[in-house]
Amino acid sequence: MNLRRPTVLALTCAAALLALAGCGSTGASTASSAPASTALVPTTTPAAVTADEHANHTTLKVAVGTTVSVDLHSTYWSAVTSSAPDTVAPAGSPTTSPSPSCRPGGGCGTVTTTFAARTPGTAHLTASRTSCGEALNCGPEQRTYDVTVEVTG
Repeated sequence: MNLRRPTVLALTCAAALLALAGCGSTGASTASSAPASTALVPTTTPAAVTADEHANHTTLKVAVGTTVSVDLHSTYWSAVTSSAPDTVAPAGSPTTSPSPSCRPGGGCGTVTTTFAARTPGTAHLTASRTSCGEALNCGPEQRTYDVTVEVTG
């Protein structure tokens, strides 16, 4: 049995792993006085979640620090509000973006409202409308938007 082959294979794998670990480092110097384990600590960025009409009557589970945006695809929707602004707080003013190719009265475009998940708890994000198009009243099931947001610590 050739004992050199497993040793060569192990050394080749170790060299490949060391080369890959070096690919994640930044900075001008290739030498570092910090332990190798600190170079591999992942950085996290706050999460972002976007909900639209498909999320109506559902529950979103998010962590503190998450940005929650609600994009409703009709300019007939009111701006979305939070039932618990201490838990899920508005982050800026709502925006309405009409579609440039929409005929007057068509309601084409989006209403976007952004929130920040601040503290653990539960909030409802709600909006309403009465018109679903030019001279077209919404049916009862199309008039309200309600998403439950559960924020964990």
